[in-house]
Amino acid sequence: MSEDRANLDEFQRKLELRNLTLDDFASLIELELRCFPSQTPWTEHEFRAHLERFPEGQFGIFVEGRLVASSSSLIIQQDDYGDLHNWKAVSGNGTIENHDPDGDTLYGIEIQVDPEFRGMRLARRLYEARKRLVQDRELARIAIGGRIPGYAARRQEMTAREYVEAVIARRLHDPVLTVQLANGFSLRALIPDYDKSDEDSAGYATHLEWTNLDHVPDRHRQRRAVRMVKLAAVQWQMLQIAHIRDFEQQCRFFVDTASDYGSDFVVFPELFTLELLTLLDNRKPEQAIRRLAEYTPRYLELFRDLALRGNVNIVAGSTVTYEADTLYNVAHLFRRDGTLERQKKIHITQSEARWWGVQGGDEVQVFDTDRGRIAILVCYDCEFPEIVRVAVAKGARILFVPYNTNDRYGHIRVRTSALARCIENHIYTVTAGCVGNLPFVENADVHYAQSGVYTPLDVGFAWDGIAAEASPNQETVLVHEVDTEQLRRHRMGGTTRNWNDRRTDLYRVLWRGPSPEEI
Repeated sequence: MSEDRANLDEFQRKLELRNLTLDDFASLIELELRCFPSQTPWTEHEFRAHLERFPEGQFGIFVEGRLVASSSSLIIQQDDYGDLHNWKAVSGNGTIENHDPDGDTLYGIEIQVDPEFRGMRLARRLYEARKRLVQDRELARIAIGGRIPGYAARRQEMTAREYVEAVIARRLHDPVLTVQLANGFSLRALIPDYDKSDEDSAGYATHLEWTNLDHVPDRHRQRRAVRMVKLAAVQWQMLQIAHIRDFEQQCRFFVDTASDYGSDFVVFPELFTLELLTLLDNRKPEQAIRRLAEYTPRYLELFRDLALRGNVNIVAGSTVTYEADTLYNVAHLFRRDGTLERQKKIHITQSEARWWGVQGGDEVQVFDTDRGRIAILVCYDCEFPEIVRVAVAKGARILFVPYNTNDRYGHIRVRTSALARCIENHIYTVTAGCVGNLPFVENADVHYAQSGVYTPLDVGFAWDGIAAEASPNQETVLVHEVDTEQLRRHRMGGTTRNWNDRRTDLYRVLWRGPSPEEI
């Protein structure tokens, strides 16, 4: 290196703007304490929630590796909150649990600059990063509940409205509002009781907006505030078959039927592939189930092609699959664009473990689809409310439950659990089960089902939470349409708001799987 280059390096000061990671938590807390010493900083639980739900919205600026400025945001649907909202509601109690990937507004819940580094236009860099994010996501605007920390010193001589008007007219300078106005934000309203802990602002906040001029409104959404999703549930008749082509022909029939109805999703039952055991020699259950796993590649090819041909997303029930010499009960999602995903059954019943040696999975998956985020929990899994909490925290709004029960008791357990999960989490659940008998297949000889679509219990939904149910113990396909936009409105303004009213100050779900998190 030349001497001139070495001399230049002495004067360099590296500045980096990037998304925050969990490794930045300690530095973030130190920054908050320097910027807002009178306020409580983020907890690790809250920061983890931000990164889990919307990592793209959490920015930090680093100078020579030191965190000197940061901002936090989420996406909301503007109409859900109106002008006179408060910080607790719009931030999801600090955890952004109300983050809505399908919303129209990026909402900033915090921005801070280290006092030692003010005057370097770091806030402007953060605002520009937010604007780029809004343009990339094709959102309509940025909204802010801005502090007015200069008001505390003048509250005896003027009202908050007079103070804000003086700042807008440039007769006064406010360390936050002046900067926001300079970055292209306009005042929409003055909000009282926005954050009562903000003594410097006397609890007030300014509702400010920056408009994305490139945003093209969805005219269809403006005309009709709904987002309809058509669901089909296959109630599968277990039969003795002579060839695998018989099984495949029945699969095609049901997918074609769902497609003819214009369905967005069709769901098959848990382990409906057990019908293929009638093709095999009568052997011990643990041997037969391993032979069944040999059909999995053909099953995957079949439903991939059916999803593409039928232009429908298929939750193809579940089947047994080997992975590193371990047998799992696995549900598969075949998207209509040709991609596929899977969800292992987590809670294994005694009969699955004893008769077949099936092992449980260890992760709750949530899948993005062209009709929103969904989750698949196989049968017994839906009877455990904790893992549904995890799925809903990740954004799932429709829960598909392929199930397989041998009597009405088992069916009612699944049905009752599916209804309860709707109430607890403001979601829809869809169940699909097997009916009929397989007389010569041990541990899969009798089946009972009444497939259904279930809703929250509130005004605007089915009066008993049952949107639709099939006739019990008859082969059929159930088709019903639901409105996922209604779920969002219900979560915000329902008679009871179970998700938002959880006492997370007293209890939380701690997930200890491959990706630890706290819900």
